[in-house]
Amino acid sequence: MKKQPNIVFIVSLIISVVFVIIGSLFPTEFQAKATVIQNFLQEKFGWFYLLSATSFLIFVLYLAFSKYGKIKLGEPDDKPEYSTITWFAMLFSAGMGIGLVFWGVAEPISHFYTPPSGEGGNAASAQAALRYSFFHWGLHPWGIYTLIGLSLAYFKFRKGAPGLISAIFTPLLGDRVHGPIGKTIDIVAVFATIFGVATSLGLGAVQISGGVSYLTDISNNFTTQLIIIAIVTVLFTLSAQTGLNKGIKYLSNLNIIVAVLLMAFLLFASSTNFIMDVFVQSLGNYLQYLPSMSLKLSPFRPSEAGWIQGWTVFYWAWWIAWAPFVGTFIARVSKGRTIREFIMGVLLVPTVFGALWFSIFGGAALHLEIFNNVGLNKIISDKGTEVALFALFEHLPFGTIMSLLAIFLISTFFITSADSATFVLGMQTSDGRLNPSSMTKFIWGIVIAASASILLYTGGLEGLQTASIIAAFPFAFVLIFMMISLKKALSEETKLK
Repeated sequence: MKKQPNIVFIVSLIISVVFVIIGSLFPTEFQAKATVIQNFLQEKFGWFYLLSATSFLIFVLYLAFSKYGKIKLGEPDDKPEYSTITWFAMLFSAGMGIGLVFWGVAEPISHFYTPPSGEGGNAASAQAALRYSFFHWGLHPWGIYTLIGLSLAYFKFRKGAPGLISAIFTPLLGDRVHGPIGKTIDIVAVFATIFGVATSLGLGAVQISGGVSYLTDISNNFTTQLIIIAIVTVLFTLSAQTGLNKGIKYLSNLNIIVAVLLMAFLLFASSTNFIMDVFVQSLGNYLQYLPSMSLKLSPFRPSEAGWIQGWTVFYWAWWIAWAPFVGTFIARVSKGRTIREFIMGVLLVPTVFGALWFSIFGGAALHLEIFNNVGLNKIISDKGTEVALFALFEHLPFGTIMSLLAIFLISTFFITSADSATFVLGMQTSDGRLNPSSMTKFIWGIVIAASASILLYTGGLEGLQTASIIAAFPFAFVLIFMMISLKKALSEETKLK
């Protein structure tokens, strides 16, 4: 019997290639049209992003503490494929590694001088800076990842369904998941994945370029960034050929080791007591203000509303765009865990780690700004957001060594994220195969690298943000119906017992 062509692969590849061609031939027009769409979505649907992200978090917390929490993602006697430490390392490295390194200093400093409300540069804005950093990188993004990861793992390992996003909708659509509706869902997921990952890889290339430029005489421009993308593309393509149990596993563990070493150094090289006080207080503030921040849009204060659109709405869109990639990857490495174990692990461990990260990096930066007045904000304004981390290290012992270590960490996160993305895109466009072919992964690796390059070429950091917001919008609807489908399947399973 002749094998049928994979429609999801063909259509997704055509859309991606058309995007790259249009972006390269008409960069100005491309960016202008994309910006119009972005502004429309942010202004008209900011409420939709906030409500969606909060609903996803509430839903997975409900599942964790419900009767469904004891259900295993697999057969009753299945054991986890990876140790708990390796599992945490893999999901964290795929989840937001590059972003944390990029924004760890830059975001708190930005919020410190330009808070959502009130005057900047004081104690109140410093508290708000870390509270919102915790918020943007805490429970909400991991709630989004948890929803899709749990749904995929449940239907794949519990129900024996293909590892496809569309398979999750079998309780709602029945056999129609194999038709045009199901294919459309998978294509939307691939589209969101490509541009969500391209955004992150673009940030990584910009920061590596910024760090190299800060330490040497090499210019921080598009040409340098393109060379970096090309070099890392070769590296992650080679890593992707080694498979999940070698390249991604070893690099993920290495990422965590280097990240912890960098955190530990900064904790003790800066004001240790101040940083830990910041962590404890900011964690309390985050939990105290979590409900109000989750639904805050400030319709009566236009300037504050603009801040929320530029930061919170962008982040929620970015996390939604990342969700099919991170969710698929987390599902793939989570067989044998219970629903409760899965949810609590995916939600809490990365959230606490992220809080520590911002307390240490953001806290150290704020300490220098408040008590030493080193002018980090001016350096960022003059040389770009991507140099914030390296400007911080310049004022600490062994700063050059730490900067080199940070560039290495960004590079390994870059490789791990891209490696994981090619794996996930390979699954999604190969009928859910758990081990997609090397050629399929190679093709998607080239597409991701080309997409990141085009986004940087047409709009730089703003172009990266634009892509995430646009790609996330259709997939947010997929996630909403995913909640309904998963709940229906869990209810039907418990009725049978």
